[in-house]
Amino acid sequence: MSTKASTQRRAQRVRRQLKKVAGERPRLSVHRTSKNIYVQVIYDKQGRTLAAASTLEAGFRKEGKTGADTGAASAIGKLIAERAKEAGVNEVVFDRGAYIYHGRVKALAEAAREGGLTF
Repeated sequence: MSTKASTQRRAQRVRRQLKKVAGERPRLSVHRTSKNIYVQVIYDKQGRTLAAASTLEAGFRKEGKTGADTGAASAIGKLIAERAKEAGVNEVVFDRGAYIYHGRVKALAEAAREGGLTF
């Protein structure tokens, strides 16, 4: 099995488990690359993105930061928590995708919790 296929299977396995426990809560989905990190709050029942943030945004780029460290992930976690609260979302389920809960993914999740999201 190829690396891409196994990664997709892992992500689908995580999402399948999330759907069992999610109920009406939206999903906080994380995607990371070697240079950036992206996060979205997605309401799957309607297929809508309620809030999004990434290290590619103009305000983040002006500061000269790179998106490849835990500091950037923490900043994005706080930003998504603010935007989710503005959209009226307080509770989410955390979708780590195919990534292990470690490093930048963990830093983003903890910052989102500190920002007021519960999951």
